[in-house]
Amino acid sequence: MKSLPVIKLLLVMVLSTGLAAEGKWSSNFGLMSEYHFRGVAQTTDASAYGGVDYENGGWYAGSWAADVNDGLEVDLYFGHNWQLDKVELSLGATSYQYSGDFDSEYNEVNLGFGFQSFKLDAAVGTRSEDLGLAIPEQDYTFLLATYTVDAFSIKLGNWSGDIEGSYLELGYGFTIGEFDTGIALIVSNSDLDDDETLVFQIGKSFDL
Repeated sequence: MKSLPVIKLLLVMVLSTGLAAEGKWSSNFGLMSEYHFRGVAQTTDASAYGGVDYENGGWYAGSWAADVNDGLEVDLYFGHNWQLDKVELSLGATSYQYSGDFDSEYNEVNLGFGFQSFKLDAAVGTRSEDLGLAIPEQDYTFLLATYTVDAFSIKLGNWSGDIEGSYLELGYGFTIGEFDTGIALIVSNSDLDDDETLVFQIGKSFDL
């Protein structure tokens, strides 16, 4: 499955709306005790992160970066959100880029559905081949179900296709002064990290 043509199509759609016109810019930064993504550890120690986002009439675009074990992860994403009464829908695309020898790039199409406290996210993508890192091209589908009650959340994630694995994440969010903080227990099965990890995060978001 080649997701890159779809990503290019979505990018044209975003640019055709006049992204540089009126809209809202925001930024965020923070620190994680360990960086875990979709049940897989990206660091063995603390990781700093930061990002910039733009939103205009449901359209969004942004970039986010974080430390990984060997280099830097830089994400580029864009898409559209719809609010239909109590139902939330989204369609977008994301590209995950890495410096150093940490990993090859991932390109995916993202779909989202939300209703009240429940949310279901899906990603269909391709991990690019990297001969230097002995990584073959891999197609994957990732599903994430999230249920939130007040400050508590439970997440179930599952990889399928050429990449397989699942994980459970139990989280609690709160504020310390002007900072958003959270703690999460992540339990990954043997196809991923085969580990249980307690992760703490603190960060701040603000308008530009």
